[in-house]
Amino acid sequence: MVAWALLTIVLGLAVLASLVSVRLGVSVAILEIVAGILAGNFFGVSTVGQDWLPFVAGVGSVVLTFLAGAEIDPVAMRKTWKASVSIGLLSFLAPFLASWGFVYVFLGWGWEASLLAGVALSTTSVAVVYVVLVETGASHTPTGKLILSACFVTDLGTALALSLLFVRPNEYIFLLIAAIIAATFALPRLFDWLFARLKGRAGEPEVKLLLFGVVLLGAAAQLAGSQAVLPAYILGLALASVLGRNREVLLKLRTLTLAILTPLFFINAGLNVSVAALAAGLGLIIVLFGVKVGAKLIGVFPTVRRLVGHDSTYIALLMSTGLTFGTISATYGLTSGIIDKFQFSVLLMVVIATAIVPTIIAQTWFRPATTGASG
Repeated sequence: MVAWALLTIVLGLAVLASLVSVRLGVSVAILEIVAGILAGNFFGVSTVGQDWLPFVAGVGSVVLTFLAGAEIDPVAMRKTWKASVSIGLLSFLAPFLASWGFVYVFLGWGWEASLLAGVALSTTSVAVVYVVLVETGASHTPTGKLILSACFVTDLGTALALSLLFVRPNEYIFLLIAAIIAATFALPRLFDWLFARLKGRAGEPEVKLLLFGVVLLGAAAQLAGSQAVLPAYILGLALASVLGRNREVLLKLRTLTLAILTPLFFINAGLNVSVAALAAGLGLIIVLFGVKVGAKLIGVFPTVRRLVGHDSTYIALLMSTGLTFGTISATYGLTSGIIDKFQFSVLLMVVIATAIVPTIIAQTWFRPATTGASG
C-alpha cells in the first residue's frame, strides 16, 4: 500500500470516527482505536513498509502528553497535592505489584518478563484521559484537574520504573538531564518573553516554537536511550502557567494535535491489534484485564473516597485506563527480547482493552457534572 493511500484511509477513518462520536456521544479516541482494529483485521490495512505512520503516531503521543502536562493547573495541584500524590502513587503501585506477582507466580513468566508486565499494566493513559476530559469540557473542573495531576504522578512512576529496571542509558543521559532542568527553569521565562512578541504574527511562530521545544527534548531523550514522553510531560507542566496566560497559543496547538496527530496515534494503536491473537489468548487477556483494573480500583477508589469525597467511581475508572506508556513499555520489552510475541500481543490487548472498557463505563454511567462536584 502506497503512503498516500494509507494516509487517505487513516484520515477517512478519523473523519468517520468523529462523525460517529458526535452521533453516539462516545469518546472519539475509543472509536479511532476500534476503527484501527477493524481496518487492520478485516479490510487488510497494514503499516508494513510504512514506517512513517508509527513514527508520526509516536510524535502525536508525545505532543498529546505535552498538552496534558500543560493543562495541569500548578496552583490547583499544590492545593490538592496530597490527593494527587496519593491517588497517583497508588494508581501506579497497586497494578504494578499485582500484575508482576500474578504473571510470575501463576503464569510462570520469567523474572524480567514479569517485571515488564507489571510496568506495562501499571499505567494510566494520559492520552485517553486528556482527550475524554477535553471532549466533555471537564479538563478545567476540579475533578478534571485532579485526574490530570494524579495521572502525572502515575506515569512518572511508570516511566521511572521502566528506566530504572530496563533501560540502559548511555553517556548522553547527562545531556537529557541538563535539557530537562533547562526546560523546567529557563524555558518558561524565555517562552513568556517570546510569546509577548510573537502572538498574532503570520505563520504561527509561537506554535512552531512549542513544537520545536517538544521535539528537541524528544531528540535528547532518544539520544540518551530513553523515551520522549516523560520529558514532554515535564515540559508541559513547566510551561503550564505560561500557557495559562497565553491560552490562545495552547488552543492552536490543541487543534492541530486533535485534528491530525491524535487520530494517527489511536488508529495506529488499533492497527497493531490482532484479532487472531485476541481469540487465542482471550482467557488470559480477560484475567490480566481484571488483575490490572481490579488492582487500580482497589488502590484508588477508597483513597478518592476518603480524600476527595465526590466522583470517586469516575476518577477510579479513568485512572484505570492505559495506552501510551503501556504500549511503549510492551514494545520496548518485545524489541529488547524481554518478552516474546505472544506475551507482547497479550499485554498489548490488555492495554487496548483498558483504554476502551473503563472509559465507556465511566462516561456512560458515572460521568460527573461539569462543576466536578457531583456525587
